[in-house]
Amino acid sequence: MKRRTLLRTAAGLAGVTAAGGAATAVRRGRNRYYDGPVSDHFDGVRFFNPGGSAPKGFSDLMRWRFGPKPTEWPASIPMIRPARPAERVQDLTITMVGHATLLIQMQGLNILTDPVWSERVSPVSFAGPRRVIAPGIAFTDLPPIDLILLSHCHYDHLDLPTLQRLKAAHDPQVITPLGNDAIIAGTGLRTEVMDWGDDIPFGPLGVHCLPCHHWSARGVTDRSMALWAAFMLTAPGGAVHFIGDTGFDQGRPYQGLGRFGPIRAAILPIGAYDPRWFMADQHQNPDEAVQGFLASGAAHGVGHHWGTIQLTNEGRDEPRDRLAEMLDRHSVDLSRFRAMEPAEVWQIPAL
Repeated sequence: MKRRTLLRTAAGLAGVTAAGGAATAVRRGRNRYYDGPVSDHFDGVRFFNPGGSAPKGFSDLMRWRFGPKPTEWPASIPMIRPARPAERVQDLTITMVGHATLLIQMQGLNILTDPVWSERVSPVSFAGPRRVIAPGIAFTDLPPIDLILLSHCHYDHLDLPTLQRLKAAHDPQVITPLGNDAIIAGTGLRTEVMDWGDDIPFGPLGVHCLPCHHWSARGVTDRSMALWAAFMLTAPGGAVHFIGDTGFDQGRPYQGLGRFGPIRAAILPIGAYDPRWFMADQHQNPDEAVQGFLASGAAHGVGHHWGTIQLTNEGRDEPRDRLAEMLDRHSVDLSRFRAMEPAEVWQIPAL
C-alpha cells in the first residue's frame, strides 16, 4: 500500500509501464478531470481495468435497448416508516437509505456512501431513471455527517444536488478516487483524492482505496476519465468493505483482503445485472456477490444496488430473491448476508 503523499510526489514522473507493457510518456491536457502519471491502470488519458474488460460500446447499447423488454417495476412503493438514526454510535450500525446510499455508523463517526437523495439519477431533473421508493432516512433526519465515501461518478452514485445539500447542512469530508474531485469541485466540499493502493487516516479509522472492475462517465466524451474504486475502513472491532459497483472479474476485487484483518461487514452490490451478455463485465450478480463475500472472509454481508432505481432488465425483487437462493446454494446462513431494504437498520454483530 502507498499513502497519497507518495502519489503526489510521483505526480510529475513519466515513463511508467502501462498495461500493454511498453513505457509510455504522460499525455497531458486530454483528460478533463485528472492530470497525472501513467500507471498500470491509467494510460495517460483514461483509466482502465488491468487484465479486465472495457465497457460495451454503442452498438451493444442499442442491441440491449432494442432487445427484450425489462421486467416492469411498480411505479411506487410506500415508505412505511423512515429510519431515525441515533446521533452517534460507537459500535457498528448500518442503515439502508436506498440503492448504493447507506449510513455507516462506527467509532462515533457517521459515514455516507454514494449519497443520492434526488428523485432521479440523470443529467437533468425532469427525465431519466427515477426512484420508486423514498429514501430510507429523510434528509432532515440525518445525524451529523462526518465523511462521504464516493466510489465513482455515474449519476446513480455521484449526485451533485445531494452533495450540495450535504455541504450546506453538514460540511463533511469527501474521500473519492482520482479525478472525481474535479467533478464535485463546484460543491465546495473538502475533498481528499486517492488512487488504488492509497491509505489515509480519518479519525480512528484507516481508509484504504482498493481496485474494483468498473468504469466511469458523466457524458459521451469523458468515458473512464475519473477513477472508480472500492474502500476498506479499518477499525478496532473489524473492518468494513464497501464496493459501490463492480464486475466479478474472476474474483479479483476480493483477493488479498486478509491484510486488513477480520472484515466485520462487506457492503456489496447485488443488482443491475441483467442481461448478462451486456452487464456481466461491470455488474456482478447475486451468485457472484456470494462468491466474493466468501472469498473476502467477511463475517456479514449487506446487499445494495437493488430495489430503488430500475437501471436494467431484472425485476425489482429479483436480486433479493436470488441472493437468498445463492446463499442456500453456497451453504451460507441467510442471517449473515442481507439484501437490505430502504429504512432497514442492522446492528452488525460483533466478531
